[in-house]
Amino acid sequence: MDCSEKILSDLYADLIVDFMPPADSGVLRGRRDYCYLPVGNFYLVYVNRAQTTPFSLGLYAYGNTPNIYGLMENEFDPSSLIASGITQIQRPPLSLTGRGVVMAFIDTGIDYTLDIFKDANGNTRILSIWDQTDQTGTPPEGYLFGSEYTREQIDEALQNSNPYSIVPSRDELQHGTSMAGVAAGSAIDGGRTYTGAAPESDIVVIKLKQCKPYMRDYYLIPEDVPAYAENDIMLAVKYAESFAVAFERPVVICMGVGTNQGNHAGNSPLARYLDEVATQRSRAVVVAGGNEGNAAHHFRGQLKTGQSDNSNYEDVEIRVGENTRGFFLELWGSVPDVFNIAIRSPGGETISPSRIRSGRSGGTYAFVYEQTKITIDSILVEQSTGEELIVMRFELPTPGIWNIRVIAQGEVYSGIFHIWLPIQQFMTGETYFLEPDPNITLTEPAYAFSVITVSTYNDLNNSFYLESGRGFSRTGEIKPDFAAPGVNISTIYGAMSGSSLAAAITSGAVAQFMQWAVVQGNKILVESVEIKSFFIRGASRDGNLVYPNPEWGYGRLNLVGTFNTMVEI
Repeated sequence: MDCSEKILSDLYADLIVDFMPPADSGVLRGRRDYCYLPVGNFYLVYVNRAQTTPFSLGLYAYGNTPNIYGLMENEFDPSSLIASGITQIQRPPLSLTGRGVVMAFIDTGIDYTLDIFKDANGNTRILSIWDQTDQTGTPPEGYLFGSEYTREQIDEALQNSNPYSIVPSRDELQHGTSMAGVAAGSAIDGGRTYTGAAPESDIVVIKLKQCKPYMRDYYLIPEDVPAYAENDIMLAVKYAESFAVAFERPVVICMGVGTNQGNHAGNSPLARYLDEVATQRSRAVVVAGGNEGNAAHHFRGQLKTGQSDNSNYEDVEIRVGENTRGFFLELWGSVPDVFNIAIRSPGGETISPSRIRSGRSGGTYAFVYEQTKITIDSILVEQSTGEELIVMRFELPTPGIWNIRVIAQGEVYSGIFHIWLPIQQFMTGETYFLEPDPNITLTEPAYAFSVITVSTYNDLNNSFYLESGRGFSRTGEIKPDFAAPGVNISTIYGAMSGSSLAAAITSGAVAQFMQWAVVQGNKILVESVEIKSFFIRGASRDGNLVYPNPEWGYGRLNLVGTFNTMVEI
């Protein structure tokens, strides 16, 4: 079996490492049947599952196993573009429409047959589609799976009565098409001028393939829910940024996927790789903040400091609904505190803390009178953060109130801990914390420092979108950077809401700025961090709010304000 087959096969496990280990050390000890691909400072490894042991934090670093990401979704009306200062900048004297800029969308694909993705001559504006799900064509050079379709092939397909016989890539879920239309849609009929912020930009599309069945089963993700592996997303980012030509043709990468896995401080492999890309010249990355703010999927606790006896604990209650297949919990502690846990089922059966030792696998526990199985893994020093991590996997949980008692082990210094449930799409049944904390609910990789992270608001009344993820990070870094419209946004398929639309609008605004800065030569060395600072300076702010804050960041996206600040300087 060659490497391309191993990448696609469910018989091979996916791993992410930040070094290339020899076959006789670390995670590959004694395993000869594997291959790997380099991505930035990382290596994506595919190893025969028959030669691996089941996942355990005692055997693998947490970041070695890819996190799983889901979609951030939940007459033509240009109000959202007007509120963001985008429409005004499309007009003279600046006339910024994204010309010369490449916009890359990493999502569910694109309907390339739509007129909004064509130029005035009827030719496609799409430079390339890499469909990771399609194995019938030729992969991009240097990649081992999927099919790449070029602009020439797409134009040929558009002239054919059956375009999909030439370019078979489709967007069955319409999510990627909606994002691309809002960000980069061009003139359409009916007398409506634009559907997108950067209507003359070029477009690159990466259609993500679904994660492997073994991953979906392990993380208890429903079969009909889109779920994407972190390593595939990293490859998509690598492909997208390859279209940049420094100081000449900038690339704006727009991402509408997210996850509740990770420490919510920007330490995941994807977040670290995005930081690497975003700090390169002529690149910018825009990330959706997610829709988890009102999901009751985050709990923040704090034990008493300076106290070390067994009475120093906090009870965390979770309401589990009917027909819940299962879910994951991740508990992240703070250095140098050490925590232990005890679990009580709705029927009163318990898992005592004496059976769980921090820093190694606690095993799988079954109950006498209930069908539930709980697997507990823990590690005292997680590799990328140095923090304690306890992972709990609940399979077939009994409906009712579950209690997790978080107990101090030794002297307590800060006492702070956080627990996250999976994103809403990955849950079956209604499951939530009874006393949740709506903050620190931005989804990863939104906490990556160098990317542009947006929360979501309703531009019709300037109210914050209740579902929107919120900051700051778990370690106090300021995220989101600002808020953008994302409620009842006009798309080619009708009005839609969600943080992915806010990211799409923002990425279009970034493309306009990139045209002015790089293509027109006004600031050719610009990259994500600088653009973020320009946008923050120009953001609209209300006098009755304190900035930055966890909901709005530094204010509301206002591209006109960004250019006005440069005039004032």
